[in-house]
Amino acid sequence: MKRSNNLYSACYDLNNIVSMTNKVCTTVRNKSKVDKFELYKTEHIINIKNRLMNNNLSFGKYNIFMITDPKCRIVMAQEIEDKIINHLIAEHILVKTFEPKYPNSMIATRKGKGTSYGIKLLKKYLNEIKNKYDNFYVLKIDISKYFYNIDHNILKRILLDNIKDKDALKVLFSIIDSTNHNYINNKINSLINNRINYLNDSNLKNKESLIKETSEVPIYKYNKGAPLGDQTSQCFGLIYLLEINHYIKEDLHIRFLLNFMDDFILLHHSKEYLKYCLNCITNKLRKDYELEINKKKTRIDSIKNGIDFLGYRFYIKNNHIIMKLRNNTKKKFKKKTKNINLLYNNKYIDYFDYKRLLSSYKGILMYGNCNNLYYQTVGGFIC
Repeated sequence: MKRSNNLYSACYDLNNIVSMTNKVCTTVRNKSKVDKFELYKTEHIINIKNRLMNNNLSFGKYNIFMITDPKCRIVMAQEIEDKIINHLIAEHILVKTFEPKYPNSMIATRKGKGTSYGIKLLKKYLNEIKNKYDNFYVLKIDISKYFYNIDHNILKRILLDNIKDKDALKVLFSIIDSTNHNYINNKINSLINNRINYLNDSNLKNKESLIKETSEVPIYKYNKGAPLGDQTSQCFGLIYLLEINHYIKEDLHIRFLLNFMDDFILLHHSKEYLKYCLNCITNKLRKDYELEINKKKTRIDSIKNGIDFLGYRFYIKNNHIIMKLRNNTKKKFKKKTKNINLLYNNKYIDYFDYKRLLSSYKGILMYGNCNNLYYQTVGGFIC
């Protein structure tokens, strides 16, 4: 296998730094931080270049916080300068090395291979297989606590197999090992305890289930996990499962495969063969990647019962593909839209952000012929 070399220098190319700085600044939600950063933008760009050129990449501590919608989970955010460096490393080292090696079945966090591509690919697969078989089956696999269980040594081995550049490997290994710092778990435990205490003092009807959900938020084991929120972590999530994708397609001969990060969908006309595949994949994940499947979310179903994928449920009816928006997706959309309207009406966001947020939902809903839902909820005030 040919390993990629001479990657790191592109990270400290001035044009690349300026371009990435502008890109990152538009994605940071904390506008006061962006405004402060913009005041000394030139100095920050020079500092980023010097840090990368001199391999002076002692990243600051993560800002760790908990979000509870749609479920309780931890997010780890970097300061803007560190975030820009992380994005540069992701784009000019990881994406450049691995993008040509990804099969089309891998559809998360890739340029041109996002939600819309995934929906089109599944519809293409369904059209092909329904013309050959009256009934076929769907194996849906979910990996338990995926990002928390990525093994550092296995990930480093995969990177070593594909990257020769020593400077690139040094910075990548540093990012991977960042979850081993004690302050991270200390902060996570503090957030968990604070939320449980708050819930215990509340009068919420679903208090017990929320406490259970909060108590099940994982912490990082030593030499395990990727920081939730980093751009490099999104890349690591794909890279870690690259070999298993090739195994499913080439060794198990599954033609109709989709992989949205740690969620897999396999289509086949034989239920027994999918049972065999599930056993093989489970064993390989456990043996080679130290991962376990989520048994509650992993199952084999007939296409007659439909497929849940990317917020939609797909059916075959009268030899036609039917897409229906899932009920929980509808609820999330209505709730999010209500919150966006409140933010806009109270002048917490400007019209540009308001339009951008609502347009992103319209882009998702358009695939399921949900225009009526969109305009009824939004009120026709946009687009």
